[in-house]
Amino acid sequence: MSYGEIFLYGWILNAIIFMTNFIIAINTMKQTDMAKMMQEHSVLSELKNEIDKYYPYRGFETLLSYFIPFTAFYRGVYRIIEMNLFFKKNQNTTMFDFMVYRYQKEIQVAKAKDKK
Repeated sequence: MSYGEIFLYGWILNAIIFMTNFIIAINTMKQTDMAKMMQEHSVLSELKNEIDKYYPYRGFETLLSYFIPFTAFYRGVYRIIEMNLFFKKNQNTTMFDFMVYRYQKEIQVAKAKDKK
């Protein structure tokens, strides 16, 4: 197997994870009414703005991970496993609850690093 084939397989797996994330997002939007989604969006925007203070280049890192073979795939699979474990542990929760949990966890980690 050549390096080109390895890179191609990595990008294909990254594309699969991208499509999986896209499908999860579409399904989540279909299940939520517009008024509730707007409220959730405002909460998530505040949390995202706080994270952006600690990680200003986070969006570029995510975009870059899709161009590096296998990176987005491993990152995405880890998040999907984490999401499934979260939903199993916390019954009757939604994707919004998981996103708030992830943002708050990242903020706590950033604040702990900032204090050191």
